[in-house]
Amino acid sequence: MSLEQYHLTRLIKQQSQKLGEAIALEGYEMAAPWDLVSWSSFDNINAKVAQALIQFGIEVQDRTVILSQNCPQWACADIGSLKARTVVVPIYPTSTFEQASYIVNDAKAKLIFVGDKAHYEMACMLVQHCESLTHIVVFDKSVVLKEYESHIYFDDLLTETHSAEVIAELDKRIEEAELDDLLSLIYTSGTTGDPKGVMMDYRNIASMIEKHDKVLAFTPGDVSLAFLPLSHVFERDWSFYVLSRGGHNVYLQNPMAVKEAIVAVRPHTLCVVPRFLEKVYSAVQDKVIKAPELRQKMFTWAMSVGHRQSEVGQGRHKASLGLSLQWKLADKLVFSKLKQVLGGRLKFMPCGGAALDPNVSAFFQSIDVPVLCGYGMTETNATITCNTLSNRVPGSNGKPLPDMEIKLGKDNEIMVRGGTVMRGYYNRPEDTAEAFEDGWLKTGDAGRIDEEGNLFITDRIKELMKTSNGKYIAPQRVEGKVGCCPFIEQVAIVADAKNYVTALIVPAFEALEEWAKEKGIHYESPMELLRNSRVVEHFENRLKELQSDLAGFEKIKKFTLLPEAFSMEAGLITPTMKLRRKVIYNKYAREINAMYAR
Repeated sequence: MSLEQYHLTRLIKQQSQKLGEAIALEGYEMAAPWDLVSWSSFDNINAKVAQALIQFGIEVQDRTVILSQNCPQWACADIGSLKARTVVVPIYPTSTFEQASYIVNDAKAKLIFVGDKAHYEMACMLVQHCESLTHIVVFDKSVVLKEYESHIYFDDLLTETHSAEVIAELDKRIEEAELDDLLSLIYTSGTTGDPKGVMMDYRNIASMIEKHDKVLAFTPGDVSLAFLPLSHVFERDWSFYVLSRGGHNVYLQNPMAVKEAIVAVRPHTLCVVPRFLEKVYSAVQDKVIKAPELRQKMFTWAMSVGHRQSEVGQGRHKASLGLSLQWKLADKLVFSKLKQVLGGRLKFMPCGGAALDPNVSAFFQSIDVPVLCGYGMTETNATITCNTLSNRVPGSNGKPLPDMEIKLGKDNEIMVRGGTVMRGYYNRPEDTAEAFEDGWLKTGDAGRIDEEGNLFITDRIKELMKTSNGKYIAPQRVEGKVGCCPFIEQVAIVADAKNYVTALIVPAFEALEEWAKEKGIHYESPMELLRNSRVVEHFENRLKELQSDLAGFEKIKKFTLLPEAFSMEAGLITPTMKLRRKVIYNKYAREINAMYAR
């Protein structure tokens, strides 16, 4: 197939014609008609959305915005807008008004799709502050709309009958669609400065689909659970792939309900971030610690068997009948129960967004739940490298996708070249020029490549911290180790220009309060609990265990327990949950200074 045959909207049209009444989209715990949407309905809805945009005067390559939680309507608005050849601009549903206003104005968007009441109210404010914005389309029919002709429910959009001229114009746009059309502007959240609009075109997505076909065992009808935000390149590109390949995509509006949703949906696959896997891992470890000695020994034995058997599957350990029989027993007694917590039929889980601790990765491989860690960024339309079912190396991010090239530049910076690399930053020629060197995209991440060609991420170059003793600390490595603790929700280490490492720690209060109750610790407020000497000692002991394999200069020597989480509202984290370190350090300057006081 030539790349032209991988044009996204044409692939989805082909699946609609082929699969008819099979389910394309499912809204988890949503009411009809959005609980189940067939392929034929999906195609019809997309056409209606495209016609409506043309009726509203939206021209080819004009920008439309989607501001909503995940839901089937999100996908319909996205594909319908693309069918009309508009450029879709996703905005995180947790964004502040200032963030959304900046993006809408920078993109000069004309129409915005919104989810619930809060998003609608924000859109009404955006119309007042953004001259280009003229129309608001609302997914949730329970929202009371202001009496403006330009405010309309998404469902009502789908019932309108359009003129022959509008239908002819849509046919013309579909016929003239090309791979060089701009498909989307995805604004990087950025830990510093204003976000930049990454220009994604249809050629990028066609290249992504073609490359994934060569390395993944995804088949038509496979169920994928979309719980990471569709506004992020990882989930959105994966959803494009799922739909282009005839998959059944299930949309989760509330990401906090993922634990229950996985059991109910029983997906074949879902995209995850390391924090999700760390929480599953720490919950299992916590239960094992509390289990009777015999069950602890059984678990340890099973994990040893599972690890050896997973190494057999990777060609790194010799197979034997004895090991095979032991694995079947371990699977029956231990692994099958753990896998049921994840739905029981996972083929694989793509994982990205940050480095995954090798211990956590090895745990999932041992219980026969393939976690395929990958590396990518918005500027590369997600995946650059990834592990595969036949090549899983704990701690690595796998090998480059077919026809993607990587190399290490100055300071071991990972540089990439290939068909999924962005066209550039929207209206930012200087930033675009700075991002490239001799045709290679500079990622800003440091790494190493082993003899087999597997990529290992060492850290963000700009985030490397140098202690006053001249030692370099990779903060994500230390934070990843500590983050595996079931009593820790968030952690930010401090080390730059300091003579030892300290940490600001947000406890997982539910787990901590349960522990305090078991220990008979009484307190009147969260702060009183955090200041309790037994609680502080508990965290000291946990940190000693978690940091056992870190070098002495990397280890957290002092810490402060915080009563409030790092939040987007406070400007302490990005929409992708990355720490805004400078803001955190400014906010907690007093606490940090106290940890370094003599």
